[in-house]
Amino acid sequence: MLVRALGLFLVLPAMLVAQATPIDPAGLPGTRILAGGGKMPAAVYEHFLTLAGGKEKARIVLIPTASGRADDAAERDKTLQRWRTDHPGFTFELLHTRDRALADSEPFCAPLRTATAVWIGGGVQKNLAEAYLGTRVERELLALLARGGVVGGTSAGTAIQTRTMIESGKEDPIVATGFDLVPFAISDQHFTQRQRLPRLLQVLGEHPGHFGIGVDESTAVSIAGRTLSVLGNHKAHLVLGKTPTRDERIVEVAAGQTADLVTWQRTARDRKSPPPASPADNKQQGTAILVGGGRIPEAIAQRFVELAGGKNAKVVLVTGAMPKEGRGNDPFARVLQKLGVTDVRILDCAHPGEVTPEQLHKLSDATALWFGGGRQWRLVDAFEGTPAIAAFHAVLARGGVVGGSSAGATIQGELLVRGNPLGNTEMWCEGYDRGFAFVPGVAVDQHFLARKREADLTTLVAQFPATIGLGIDEGTAAVVRDGMLEVLGDSKLAVVDARDGSSETTWLAAGERWNLTLGKRP
Repeated sequence: MLVRALGLFLVLPAMLVAQATPIDPAGLPGTRILAGGGKMPAAVYEHFLTLAGGKEKARIVLIPTASGRADDAAERDKTLQRWRTDHPGFTFELLHTRDRALADSEPFCAPLRTATAVWIGGGVQKNLAEAYLGTRVERELLALLARGGVVGGTSAGTAIQTRTMIESGKEDPIVATGFDLVPFAISDQHFTQRQRLPRLLQVLGEHPGHFGIGVDESTAVSIAGRTLSVLGNHKAHLVLGKTPTRDERIVEVAAGQTADLVTWQRTARDRKSPPPASPADNKQQGTAILVGGGRIPEAIAQRFVELAGGKNAKVVLVTGAMPKEGRGNDPFARVLQKLGVTDVRILDCAHPGEVTPEQLHKLSDATALWFGGGRQWRLVDAFEGTPAIAAFHAVLARGGVVGGSSAGATIQGELLVRGNPLGNTEMWCEGYDRGFAFVPGVAVDQHFLARKREADLTTLVAQFPATIGLGIDEGTAAVVRDGMLEVLGDSKLAVVDARDGSSETTWLAAGERWNLTLGKRP
């Protein structure tokens, strides 16, 4: 995957997680195939037909309406015969009309209700919108996807799949409305061959909150769940337009490579929002304990329990940072049991749909939260846009304590240092760059010395000078209350604070303190 241009962030991301427009972390049901036009390689059609169910199960509907020749019955017969000849053994049916009343009728749409796949041919996307937008045909396409089917298309059949649709034009593109099959996206086709990057960037600039999918000829993008994969002979281009605070971004994805759809959707959404004010200080309610990973020394666990209320503590363990097979088995539960805490509740959520009233009730009188290790992006996926965020902050507001190790420490900051769902090596992934802000204005990196991450944190703070970087080593914790940080544990902690124009790292040993508000030792 080649990143052709990646502008530096100028300000913190725009939204608090709790305020975001929710995006389903599971991605999209069914499969969309967006082909870039021209002669498609056999691999694209094989992929489509396999997803359709193969020769035994596939029931495929062809929609040629984008083409002006579709009004000719003989031409429609040629289209149907060509598909049957090229793909023997498959069942095909053709659907076409320019009568919106007919397109909205149950008898006309009957083939769509039993279809496993639909292919929308090329031509003029305006023809598709005029015939089918807002009709039962569009609703049946969404229903097909919802039951796990596939909708594919080429050229105009790609353009129509995004709600904000480029209808025509190059220097002065005309934008219209298409089907909302790929939310937050704007598609474009014949991309490199017709030099359409400037057109897509212009449309993205005029329609904030979207990202672009530009597909070359003889190439297709397949979207299933949250995985976007490229098939064919050339490339797809994922594009973000320039905003007042962000540069344009263009990523080329070659055939055989993948990208994460949800990350691009989140990034497009977040770029639309205004940036937050720079934090004036770093005070927070209650107490936060941020552990850098590895073994948790007994002194750190004892401090957590003491702040939580001792043996009377009511602790909620939040396990969503772990993959499904590891959820609900946080080793910190055994530590709490050893220290005499008997009221331990598991908040086992990995998707916003799992944040039920029954789960939220566990937080209603909790005196402490503990976020386990794993991957911090999973916590964003689990709780973004849900009432759980406010419930977490309510624990702090009533004087409680929030603790966590590794991912459970980084999620407590305002800026996530490592949040890429595709890997932990890429820093500050747009779309997954905002934590829960229990400690405002802070970015936390874990396993700091053990994994040699000092250069990463220094680079980040140089780009976000209003943010205080905390590099916490394994077996070490930062205890933060009322803007004052205290170090506990076996190793040391790095503070990178550039608010005074300096980028030097201050090292704090166990027992030392740092005033986050003033940027100095007390």
